Amino acid sequence: MKRVLNVIAVVLALSGYPIHVFAQPQDVLVDMCASKAGDDATYLKDFVVELQAAGPGEKEPVAKFSMVLSGGTLYRFSICNAEDSPGEGIIRLFDTTKMIASNYLESSAQMFTSFDFSCQKTGVYHVFISFKEGKQGSGIGILSFIKKL
Repeated sequence: MKRVLNVIAVVLALSGYPIHVFAQPQDVLVDMCASKAGDDATYLKDFVVELQAAGPGEKEPVAKFSMVLSGGTLYRFSICNAEDSPGEGIIRLFDTTKMIASNYLESSAQMFTSFDFSCQKTGVYHVFISFKEGKQGSGIGILSFIKKL
């Protein structure tokens, strides 16, 4: 059993997870962003993103992450840009069929650092992170637990 776990660890380590280099250390950015989520928030997961700018006529690059969220729970999704990031991060939450929430309101061009999501149904949800106007960017998305409903 121990050998199987070691093999799994090696496979995961070699499976192509990209290594990102930030001007600020990644753990410092994660800590900073998690603390901005508020005193009532408990850090659960981070989403590290580094995207190139969209070329002329191309769709904006998007990083996609999936996770299972529990029904009857209030979550907070936050996003923070690295100091040297030219793009402003946009974090969007989707269920299997539609967008549920975002930190960016296109109608008014308002950006927020976070949004809360009251999960009613346990299931798989998807986080999409991009940068405004398809600009190059690097940053961190944070998923936090707020409370059971």
